[in-house]
Amino acid sequence: MINWNADQRALRAGLAEWCDALSVGHLEYDASGMFPWDKWKLIQECGILRLPFEERWGGLGQDLRTTMYLLEGLGYGCRDGGLNFSVSTHLVSTGIPLQTFGSAELTARYLPGICAGETIGAHAITEPDGGSDALAMRTHAHRDGEHYVLNGSKTFVSNGAVADLFVVYARTHPDAGPLGLTPFLVERGTPGFQISNPIAKMGLRTSPLTELFFHDCRVPAGNVIGRPGGGFIVLDHVMKWEILCSFAINLGEMEHRLERCINYARTRTQFGAPIGSYQAISHKIADMKVGIEITRKCLFDAAEAVTHKREATIDVAIAKLVASEHNLASAAAAVQIFGGNGYMVEYGLEKDLRNAVAGTIYSGTSEIQRNRIASMLGL
Repeated sequence: MINWNADQRALRAGLAEWCDALSVGHLEYDASGMFPWDKWKLIQECGILRLPFEERWGGLGQDLRTTMYLLEGLGYGCRDGGLNFSVSTHLVSTGIPLQTFGSAELTARYLPGICAGETIGAHAITEPDGGSDALAMRTHAHRDGEHYVLNGSKTFVSNGAVADLFVVYARTHPDAGPLGLTPFLVERGTPGFQISNPIAKMGLRTSPLTELFFHDCRVPAGNVIGRPGGGFIVLDHVMKWEILCSFAINLGEMEHRLERCINYARTRTQFGAPIGSYQAISHKIADMKVGIEITRKCLFDAAEAVTHKREATIDVAIAKLVASEHNLASAAAAVQIFGGNGYMVEYGLEKDLRNAVAGTIYSGTSEIQRNRIASMLGL
């Protein structure tokens, strides 16, 4: 168990004061599938987007674990899972690679806007034919004087419809395998760069998902993040942050869901007794609690390894697998505990279940995580 200090607890308590307002109308927004721009204004004002960035850019200078602790609080307090996901995507997609690998010119130009939430970020990795196989990407770029010329397409780009700034991973060295990828910073409106309409999806509906298309899109050579051919190193770092931050949010959602189920099991009566007195219900709730504690330990232990630059591949894979599958099990159990009410839209639990399914797919499917764990074990 982590003993958070007074400053960390104060930051989380301050965030909690915004969560009721962030949750207003979440069912209606989910039904419409629209990005909640009025809630994004509140996200900007509450300061959560400033957490992991240096003070010189307008950030709060917090470390990974503190950032996760606050994101856990966001998941606990804000009922709009799509908005929460967009917050996490914004933080890790552009801000983290810029701060860690970006040139002085790029960080000075873009990080203040990212910290303020005035410049919304996204990253483009997945391709229609590639899926989980990022190294099979076909989007490519070649040097032409002081520019690179990008051609290709990306899909499943979270925040794509609302983002101002994209980190696009493309192949610059065709035969170099992992050393052949390069990340580029591409602004919305760049000639040759097109963004599709949002793609309708099962859950996380308020976080818009799009395709991207590049046709002779010229990007200044200075917009390379890191060095040409160093994209896999950038991507590996970013994906660790993406997994830990997004599933810290899910941890908070699981905690809130458990509290709802406990209260419902105590007050809902059937056959003359509270349903929580029946073993079938109480065991579901016990399993939800176990899932939360295992998830918390895996996430924050992995964050500790990442923070201290220890080899964390297997830790992050385990954390992602555990968090996503326990969140899905928790959401399904909650629907079952609430019975017919859980199936109704007004209770918000069916939305939780739809959202949770995505967690076993994005940032590397559960099958990919098991493959990665097995590989690290020498199999």
